[in-house]
Amino acid sequence: MEQYEPDRLSAAQVAAMRRSFRNGRASLTRRSLLRASAGGALAVGGAAALTGCGIPAAGKTQGGESADDRSAKEKTVSFSNWTEYMDVDESEKHHPTLNRFTERTGIKVKYTEDINDNVEFFGKIKPQLAAGQDTGRDIIVLTDWLAARLIRLGWVQKLDPSNLPNAYANLSPQFRSPDWDPGRAYSYVWQGISTVIAYNKKALDGVEVKTVSDLLDNPKLKGRVGFLSEMRDSIGMTLLDMGKDPGNFTADDYDAAVARLQKAVDKGQIRRFTGNDYTSDLTSGDFAACVAWAGDVVQLKADSPDIDFIIPDSGYITSTDNMLIPNKARHKENAERLIDYYYEPQAAAELAAYINYVCPVDGVKQELAKIDEDAANNPLIIPDKAMAAKSRAFRSLSSKEETEFEQKFAKLTGA
Repeated sequence: MEQYEPDRLSAAQVAAMRRSFRNGRASLTRRSLLRASAGGALAVGGAAALTGCGIPAAGKTQGGESADDRSAKEKTVSFSNWTEYMDVDESEKHHPTLNRFTERTGIKVKYTEDINDNVEFFGKIKPQLAAGQDTGRDIIVLTDWLAARLIRLGWVQKLDPSNLPNAYANLSPQFRSPDWDPGRAYSYVWQGISTVIAYNKKALDGVEVKTVSDLLDNPKLKGRVGFLSEMRDSIGMTLLDMGKDPGNFTADDYDAAVARLQKAVDKGQIRRFTGNDYTSDLTSGDFAACVAWAGDVVQLKADSPDIDFIIPDSGYITSTDNMLIPNKARHKENAERLIDYYYEPQAAAELAAYINYVCPVDGVKQELAKIDEDAANNPLIIPDKAMAAKSRAFRSLSSKEETEFEQKFAKLTGA
């Protein structure tokens, strides 16, 4: 495995991170965002340290560094996840799926909701990983682009397939081999995140929306269109609309997509670029249509008959949050058993019924129907074959590309 020194964040990357803090997927919790009427932006003080000199530069690592695995003697596993990203019971004090794992295996789970943003969390664990120390965590959940960086740096352990029979057998085909972790040697998907077009039927008032081009070009929608402040989502959907593959595009393709969006900005077609706060614009009708995250749309549809979505024929962007085992984790086998447990259809179904993101477990529909038939038949939670075939992932970026692309996107959005 080729090793790299960790990249110092550029000004453009910091700007992108701050957008995520203010109004991206990081700004509100996974389920409470739809119950909130506004903001709830996170403080950025902790992440600001990433741009300074307080974190020592990492030395070369050997990759996949394990500690003496204490799993056999210590029946415990430490699991760090995003907030509101696990099923809870009516008391909101217990996690039923985790409790059943403990009952079955005797392994107690120390479950901590201490991830609010990828960059912030990276700043928290970077000093220990760079120094070859245990982070105190056996499983961490990171979005694909940061998971790719940790794998590239050699800061996560290679998984043992013998401890992951369910994960190996049941991972949905669309998630099996990302370019940053071919064959899933180092990671498994926690949940998928689909980017779609959402619309307000009442606000559209008969105007037809089927494509990203409709959003960008139909004069009847002028000033009533929203795009996301997350670069990979807005650029990715635009690339697809232009007939380009987000998994295999050039710098010229990227510039063409930016120019396409810039034209819509200049003529006032796009009202604004938003994070989670598009939900209030959409429900109020300020947005007639927008690029949106499917997990939000599931909840919005449940609350309002005017809200619906479409999947363009050109396709849609899918990203993932992923489970990884950091270097020096002390309970690797226990961690692998927990990862594998969430690829059992029953546990996966119960989780999907609660959080409403794209379930990565193939064959879960029947189990989910026992809990929530509507969820089982919702393609935003369980994509059918036709929808899964339209899924596209945004390719991995080099540090240089990420800096250049984020600079151009920041200029486009006025960030």
